[in-house]
Amino acid sequence: MSELFTLAGKLRLVGAVLVGMGLFHAVLPRFVDRPADLACTTLLTRQVSYAHLFFIGLACALLGLLPLCLARDLLSGTRLGTALLAGQTLFWGLRRLFEFAVFSPKLWRGDTFRTAAHIALSLLWTWVTAVFAAALWQVL
Repeated sequence: MSELFTLAGKLRLVGAVLVGMGLFHAVLPRFVDRPADLACTTLLTRQVSYAHLFFIGLACALLGLLPLCLARDLLSGTRLGTALLAGQTLFWGLRRLFEFAVFSPKLWRGDTFRTAAHIALSLLWTWVTAVFAAALWQVL
């Protein structure tokens, strides 16, 4: 249990959450009613949308496997580990920014479920970014 209080433990936990997030993308379309949203679009648009969703899920899982399996290596101070931490910090920091700068509040205001999801995701991206930033700070 005390492992969770170490930076390596926090990185592993972030990794596990990101892998879970990647796997969640397999059922995400049902939660956001994507089949109905895409029903009146072209076949190309539907297929591109589902292909992008698949690769976003895969990217989340793969980006999560790095800290889940290689936390100590990421914290070792090597050029590669530092570069990977910098990349993860930038990637997830931008994802956090998108939660506020790109997604319109019209998508969640007035809808209890979507408002809760917005708050939860905002906290999630803040936490993920903070853990990677703390790890990057430590190795620098």
